[in-house]
Amino acid sequence: MTKKILIVDDESSIRDVCKRYLQREGYLTIEASDGEEAIAKWKKQKPDLIILDLMMPYKTGWEVCQEIREVDDVPIIMLTARGEEQDRLMGLTNGAEDYVTKPFSPRELVLRVKSIFRLLGRNPLLTENREAHVNMVQYGELEVNEVTRTVCLRHDPIELTMKEFDILWLLINHPKQVFSRSQLLEKVWDMEFEGDTTTVTVHMRRLREKLERDPSNPQMLKTVWGVGYKFESGDEE
Repeated sequence: MTKKILIVDDESSIRDVCKRYLQREGYLTIEASDGEEAIAKWKKQKPDLIILDLMMPYKTGWEVCQEIREVDDVPIIMLTARGEEQDRLMGLTNGAEDYVTKPFSPRELVLRVKSIFRLLGRNPLLTENREAHVNMVQYGELEVNEVTRTVCLRHDPIELTMKEFDILWLLINHPKQVFSRSQLLEKVWDMEFEGDTTTVTVHMRRLREKLERDPSNPQMLKTVWGVGYKFESGDEE
């Protein structure tokens, strides 16, 4: 099925170049020029992915992202003319899967779109005749099911974004193994990033806020200072 992408930017030139490159790859595109139109198009068209500008009239990209995230986990790539870390952090914290800083390469944007769809395509729900229990991992009060992409903690369901789940699934399947931020970027985002590991830091913080009793003193998702992160099962040898 052809994927549908909503492009939201108040600059028509940006929308045009995104549309041209995405349509060349076979994607269907929808456009919106401000935040309110973005919400309307999202509700009506149900896109498979949203490319969302940060600074727009009526509603900012942050506000649009927050409103969508209340009911929908559709992947969102933020476009921002700002390169400051705080702006990137805010976009990621609000639920964006990724961000691209303007001016950007349209080819890079297409690669990031493809990467997200590739990860979504690995969802075992799309593969028939697989048993759910084969892909279930449980440690103490935490249960993670790859087939249904569900997480339960103390029998309560926990809502994770696509990337949050992928990070958790990788770590929980390699307990005590330390992954650097660069390794997590490569394995979870399926492409090499140069230098900036802010994305991983933000997603790990959000995971801890959802899964740890005390996020400031995590017992499962541990930091190995100067190296990266690991999942601690609690089973001491």
